[in-house]
Amino acid sequence: MMNVPIWLILAALLAAPLAHAAPSADARREIAQLISSLDGSQCRFQRNGSWYDGSDARAHLQRKYDYLLKKDMVDNAEQFIERAASQSSMSGKPYRIQCPGQPEQTAAAWFGARLQALRHRTP
Repeated sequence: MMNVPIWLILAALLAAPLAHAAPSADARREIAQLISSLDGSQCRFQRNGSWYDGSDARAHLQRKYDYLLKKDMVDNAEQFIERAASQSSMSGKPYRIQCPGQPEQTAAAWFGARLQALRHRTP
């Protein structure tokens, strides 16, 4: 057997990229439902001080989700909400949502409530 210094083995292990699991089928379904939940609604989505309709919000969130998938940075719906649907990656400003007849709220709270509703919905 070769006599490889332990420090070299440790360095190789530390340099290896950490493997991330892709989102499960259930997680992908939940995220898709969250992304599409604004599309077709009468809710407005605010990012960086400007308001957008549901279809524009859906397209924006889909682009962010696709980016996170490529970078192995999202494994579940909670991570999607935290990393894509809560705030601007550019400015750090929180996203906001306003639906007719309801008070304006953070997108994080709105998507969190939608996720809970999806999970507690009867089949």
